[in-house]
Amino acid sequence: MPTDAIGPGTTLSRDLGPRTIGPDHRRSGTRYGARVDAREELRALSAAVLAVTARQSVREVLQTIVSAARRLLDARYAALGVPDEDTGAFAEFVVDGISDAQWNAIGPLPRQHGLLAVLLRDPAPLRLADIRSHPRFEYWPKHHPELRDFLGMPIVHGEEILGALYLANKRGGEFDRDDEDLLRILAGHAAIALVNARLYERSRELSVLEERDRIARELHDSVAQKLFGLRLTADAAAALVTRDPERAAAQIATVRALAGEAADELRAIVVGMRPADLEHEGLDAALGKQARLLDRVHAARVRLRADPVPRLAPECEDAAYRVAQEALHNALRHASARTVEIRLFLDGAALVVEVRDDGSGLRPTDQASLGLTSMRDRAGAVGGRLTVESEPGQGTRVRLEVPVG
Repeated sequence: MPTDAIGPGTTLSRDLGPRTIGPDHRRSGTRYGARVDAREELRALSAAVLAVTARQSVREVLQTIVSAARRLLDARYAALGVPDEDTGAFAEFVVDGISDAQWNAIGPLPRQHGLLAVLLRDPAPLRLADIRSHPRFEYWPKHHPELRDFLGMPIVHGEEILGALYLANKRGGEFDRDDEDLLRILAGHAAIALVNARLYERSRELSVLEERDRIARELHDSVAQKLFGLRLTADAAAALVTRDPERAAAQIATVRALAGEAADELRAIVVGMRPADLEHEGLDAALGKQARLLDRVHAARVRLRADPVPRLAPECEDAAYRVAQEALHNALRHASARTVEIRLFLDGAALVVEVRDDGSGLRPTDQASLGLTSMRDRAGAVGGRLTVESEPGQGTRVRLEVPVG
């Protein structure tokens, strides 16, 4: 396709003249049969429709549509352009009827100018008996095929123009109203493909953000606590190594165990797995092991009081475990608590996890911290309810209620 209909250029402009130039030839049954039979037209339309719903790249779908347009309208050349508003060029530009050698000889991708700009700014189709007669025609570069009659159709979604279809040099005559109607149908399929691609890209970006947030929460809730405990235990071992080698060796063994658990947790976070203790033994056993570990490596007294509780859905157990971990982390690292108690019990139709401490309590600014935000997000994700009660100097109570069943 030409530079002016498809090639590089300079200025953007709007069409100031009438949108249809040249006679409106009506297609007779004989003419239509000579161009393409009804069965071929149906097959080409079907291919274009199926391409929109198939798991193909956007470029493959657009190529199917532009190829179908050229065959159905019996045109020598066809192209489809999707503009890039940031650069003034095209994000996508596919052609049909031009060989690779011809396309390479034409040169760089076209920019938005001339008739290309008209169709990207005005939602009305443009049908010309001679493309060179239009006031916005500019030129085409060397090696570009010479064009005569022309049919352009904007690709519209709502009030937004997503791109345009361009056809030129109809065999055996000029483009007519029937061609225009058929091209409008194909432009509608192209709009669906482009909107779907846009939605897919947005959903992919959202998935990336959600995964990043998940990893940040997991690192904060789990691995950070393990590393903090590991550092405390290593400090204790260093202090004992000269005066009590036996106790120092025990502390070093704990360091090794903590390092192994941190590595396991990190691997689990990367692949989205649940903690191994929670997966195999249940919430009460996993919290019991966590309490014993923290009691061993911290000066504070950490205890679990657990009633018999049923196994819950994996996502509910995981949320309860992580909320308890975060509450313990806050109590031991930030609140300087002397005693911390975890309670696990049933209250009607809800499983309750409570973490109470006698530490310094929360400051007003702590309500917006990553830890509390993470706990609230986890509770909400499983239909649970989180309450946090705290007074300066009077400790904190974190209570999570998760529906059973």
